[in-house]
Amino acid sequence: MKPVTFGIIGAGRIGKLHADNLLSRVDGARLKAITDPFLDEDWAASRNIPLTGKDHRILLDDPEIDAILIGSPSAEHAQQMIECAEAGKHIFCEKPIALDPEIIRNALAEVDKSGVKLQVGFNRRFDPNFSAVQHQVASGALGDPHIIRITSRDPAPPPAEYVAGSGG
Repeated sequence: MKPVTFGIIGAGRIGKLHADNLLSRVDGARLKAITDPFLDEDWAASRNIPLTGKDHRILLDDPEIDAILIGSPSAEHAQQMIECAEAGKHIFCEKPIALDPEIIRNALAEVDKSGVKLQVGFNRRFDPNFSAVQHQVASGALGDPHIIRITSRDPAPPPAEYVAGSGG
């Protein structure tokens, strides 16, 4: 099977995490490029990422890139999703797509129209604790719950700059 070639938009905390995962933990994935207006070139060079830049549009025009991982600030996700879809690139977008439901609907409509695949990142989906709860619910061990409320947090709070534009 041909490897899936990725480009990443955003080289902050989550973009770097995804880059490291694509480089060493995902069989069949190839990371070709990463972009960020404030890219740490030394970090990118230490990972031997072939193509780097400040403007994400270089990913859209690259015929080798099959899919784009969006890890930029949340306020940019919807517009970047639309641009990726229009360029025919499959998309993995970190949550949230946007904070306004109408903007989300518009972005999803553009993705649907383009025919590309979209996955929105939800980092708890494969969390062992969440999987254990899902298994217990599915097996009937917890009865027939109607509402489950779960609180889950990262060990350390995110930077204040992130919280201001991420929706929480």
